[in-house]
Amino acid sequence: MKKLILSFLLLVIAITFMTGCNTISGMGRDVSAVGNDVSKGANTVSRKMSN
Repeated sequence: MKKLILSFLLLVIAITFMTGCNTISGMGRDVSAVGNDVSKGANTVSRKMSN
């Protein structure tokens, strides 16, 4: 019973997430944008630590 409830909740979360992104390709662009922002932040911190 717990596995059924967990599976259902994961399905609902996945559908909600995918709907927010509109498409799989939209989700890829969203993830890519987050990755770019993290990289920019890491580079900024690295430069500040080097000086």
